[in-house]
Amino acid sequence: MNLNGDKALFEYEYLFTTIEKLIMHHSPSGVEGEIDKFLLEYCQALGVETWQDRAGNIIIKIPGLDSTRAIAITGHKDEIGAIVKSIDEQGCLQVRKLGGSFPWVYGEGVVDILGDKETISGILCFGSRHVSHESPQKAQQQDEPLLWEDAWVETKYSLEELTSAGIRPGSRVVVGKHRKKPIRLKDYIAGYTLDNKASVAILLSLAKYVKQPVVDVYLVASAKEEVGAIGALFFTQNKSLDALIALEICPLSSEYPIQEGEIPVLLSQDGYGIYDEDLNANLAKAANEAQVPLQFAAITGFGSDASIAMKFGHVSRAACLGFPTANTHGYEIAHLGAIANCIKILSTYCTAEFE
Repeated sequence: MNLNGDKALFEYEYLFTTIEKLIMHHSPSGVEGEIDKFLLEYCQALGVETWQDRAGNIIIKIPGLDSTRAIAITGHKDEIGAIVKSIDEQGCLQVRKLGGSFPWVYGEGVVDILGDKETISGILCFGSRHVSHESPQKAQQQDEPLLWEDAWVETKYSLEELTSAGIRPGSRVVVGKHRKKPIRLKDYIAGYTLDNKASVAILLSLAKYVKQPVVDVYLVASAKEEVGAIGALFFTQNKSLDALIALEICPLSSEYPIQEGEIPVLLSQDGYGIYDEDLNANLAKAANEAQVPLQFAAITGFGSDASIAMKFGHVSRAACLGFPTANTHGYEIAHLGAIANCIKILSTYCTAEFE
């Protein structure tokens, strides 16, 4: 058998399994305890220095040869979903978006409602289709987009039962866990919340394999990114860094010169501003040394921990390395090779001097 092929197969299996484990731990923005517990236990088993800060970030430190300098690589651990606005006496929930979510992406089906004491399941509902113009659902079939205001969650629990479970206005709602299990499409992984559980899997791989970086490296599974990069802003405000690199999905769309497959993408600009060209040049050198090709893009309707932190003056240099992804913020599809190649680029960057 081809040794390179065997190695790739091993990498893909490892990555798929790791991403699957991460996806199956709920982590809606601000209620990330389930994924936090998993990450802390996983990193303890790796034997790397790990802690959680006051903003909810999970931080791994890899000491460098030069401890007077430091860089950070982030991959956010939170996911989009919905948040409960109100509950009626029949146990019906009105919900609104949490991050960039849309109800039609999820479709009617099971959602999990994360109460303070208990998680229960409900059904995201849009109403019957066998209706006339006398029903509001008719407009959704023909004329209008489906909005969160048009949807609701049926639980069939009483208000008292929901209150007992700790379900209240502010409780988070996510895709039901039994719907979240990703699938393998040849060398691709498909599922909800690849944004950004696949990037967290990259961080875990770096924690496992990077041993002697040039400078101190902080691997940050950042909190509450989908609602304003809150975790990353807290971390970068309190830690002096020479550079910040965000790991992200990169949207596949006809408006961008990005091709699907195993070639990662390095961004020059997003909706929050431009990235640092010198840092990008060094990442491109690392990619070349690792024998990994790169795609380049400037995109809109997008932001990362890195661009937001640089916009607010928390870091002087920022970059965003991504893997091409279809159906972003939906049932996402990405090539496992692109995710593996991000690991190769960053491993090389961390252990070589490009300044």
